[in-house]
Amino acid sequence: MTIVNVGVVGVGLLGSAVAGRLLAGGFKVAGYDPDPAGVEALAAKGLRKAGSVADAARGADAVFTILPTLEAVETVVMGAGGLLETAPGAVVIQMSTISTELARRLAEAAAEKGVPFLDTPISGTSAMVARGDCTILVAGDEGVAESCQPLFSALGNLTIHLGAPGNATLAKLCTNLLVALNTASLAEAFVLGAKGGLDHAKILEVIGKTAGGSRMADIRGPSMVSGDYSAQMKMELFLKDLRLMAEEAERGGLTLPMLDTARELYGQASGDGRALQDLASVCGHLEKMAGIER
Repeated sequence: MTIVNVGVVGVGLLGSAVAGRLLAGGFKVAGYDPDPAGVEALAAKGLRKAGSVADAARGADAVFTILPTLEAVETVVMGAGGLLETAPGAVVIQMSTISTELARRLAEAAAEKGVPFLDTPISGTSAMVARGDCTILVAGDEGVAESCQPLFSALGNLTIHLGAPGNATLAKLCTNLLVALNTASLAEAFVLGAKGGLDHAKILEVIGKTAGGSRMADIRGPSMVSGDYSAQMKMELFLKDLRLMAEEAERGGLTLPMLDTARELYGQASGDGRALQDLASVCGHLEKMAGIER
């Protein structure tokens, strides 16, 4: 199967980055989003503006869903006029962060309709995706995944196959748990140093050259230094991810105390007016609590 035409349903921060990479990779891309801003921005680069989910799927060999809520994903895939009805010949590539339960249910519904389906979350911020510095997690039929590899190669620098649908989503939740904890601990390190008189930039320099270094220090450290919290991952969306982790832990009978603490901290930061800012803005919240002004 050769993939040429691609639909993208959900052209927000991440969806725009995905669609942009696909266009740059030579694919013909149609995009749909209830908020036309992302679609309009990419139209100049060759994106076909679709007027509906069905329009985005029209003639597509594969359709990505990159949506903010589980309810939106379920409706777009399984609802009336959704992809299982309107895109019977296309591979449905579900890239939103959802629950493992929903991922498996979508896969079962697709199988009943004879529609190829891949559970395919992506690990990386929208900025990382835009420059191709991300990892694609794929679960589902290996043959279908292999046929979609040109798409994944256009998006990122690594694809990891994880078996049955639901496994990729679970791996994404595990990854995002570390993102949450590493980002919060990085913010606490900045606050601890700043309260004692250390410059933010110097703190980051030290962290990067010592045992405390991490990918989050590289990605979100500069935002914490500058205080520019323009969203790469909105705080309000990440709270959804944290809730999904907690639900997964509850299903497994697990107690994850660091996750519980992270949910409380990010919830406070979101309620402090940072819901639409990047996850890194937890640093600004902790600075405010500590009485640190910059």
